Amino acid sequence: MKKKLVIAIYLFITIFILDQVVKYGFANLAWDVDGPYMSLKLAYNYGVAFSMFSFLEHNLKYIQLLIIVIATIYLLKNKDVFDEYYLSIALLYAGGLSNILDRFTYGGVVDYFYWHYGFEFAIFNIADVIINMAVALIIYKQIKQIREEKKQKNIKS
Repeated sequence: MKKKLVIAIYLFITIFILDQVVKYGFANLAWDVDGPYMSLKLAYNYGVAFSMFSFLEHNLKYIQLLIIVIATIYLLKNKDVFDEYYLSIALLYAGGLSNILDRFTYGGVVDYFYWHYGFEFAIFNIADVIINMAVALIIYKQIKQIREEKKQKNIKS
């Protein structure tokens, strides 16, 4: 458990700092670049995915912090969940807290990846990709666990 916690903390710190450095560059150093397929262009998201809940703009950061606090309390009471999903949890916390910090620092989440070849896609950032990777890892582990349980059940039958 302790080794997993140390790994999770290092992973969290690394991703969080990397994401904040890149966002600082776009927000303060004009790192915008136009490309034929994808551009790097500063945009602020005042909602969540695809700007949903942007009407909660000023309160959203507090709602998200409350969710983080509740999740942390849950993990403290259910250490086995952390033990099983520590990598995904580190990724979720890094991406989520980085985006929440943006709301306090810049007033909205700093986004910059803009796909525009063939169709226009929502503008997103590294933290968004990290959060999606964490969710994919959780789903993968869940599917793997269900298959293993079915296999064990068939062996016993």
